[in-house]
Amino acid sequence: MKIMNDLLTSQQIEDFFERLADANPRKSSPPTAKTDADLFRSLVGCLLSAQSKDENTLKAKTQLFEIADTPESILALDDHEIATAIRPCGLYNVKTRNLKNLCRAIISDWQGHVPNDRKGLMSLPGIGRKCADIMLLFSFGNPVIAVDTHVHRVCNRTGLARGKTEAATAQSLDQRAPAWTKMDGHVWILEFGKKTCRARAPQCSNCMMKDICQYPSKHLSTG
Repeated sequence: MKIMNDLLTSQQIEDFFERLADANPRKSSPPTAKTDADLFRSLVGCLLSAQSKDENTLKAKTQLFEIADTPESILALDDHEIATAIRPCGLYNVKTRNLKNLCRAIISDWQGHVPNDRKGLMSLPGIGRKCADIMLLFSFGNPVIAVDTHVHRVCNRTGLARGKTEAATAQSLDQRAPAWTKMDGHVWILEFGKKTCRARAPQCSNCMMKDICQYPSKHLSTG
């Protein structure tokens, strides 16, 4: 992925998000109250999703939760049982270690509760900025644009934000995105990245952002 030098202006950023909003009329709904069990399962799902396709993460979660779905019950399993259950999501040995350490931290440091702020979430083994922000948005209803591989690509291609890593892009985007975009912005950019600003063969000629995007045509062949 080529990273351009120019950034969108504040007015162009407003235009960018207004176009996304018009193309995605669905509005976010207030999150429903979640129990500690719900939050823990969501957190484990986030941990398992790293470098894994959605369908593989779902299979791994399902298999794990069939045998254990609380910090205590997961810690009661041996490493082989956990690794076998989560094998579909890949990196299962590393994720097994992180998962057990995460369970220990939740019990010892958080009295069995999932922390509800970014600093607390990122203090947990295996939880980085992306997972923390996904939890904040979808589990706690906080306005934040979580940056995954699609959002990272779109931001750096278009000039919406800049960062060599997803975490750096998230910090840049948080500073540049208007407050009104932060509840729905993740889903808007994600869909745009999957459908139009794709990793391979981006649909630039039909893109609604082509007049403001900072991704010049001379780079299209290299992506």
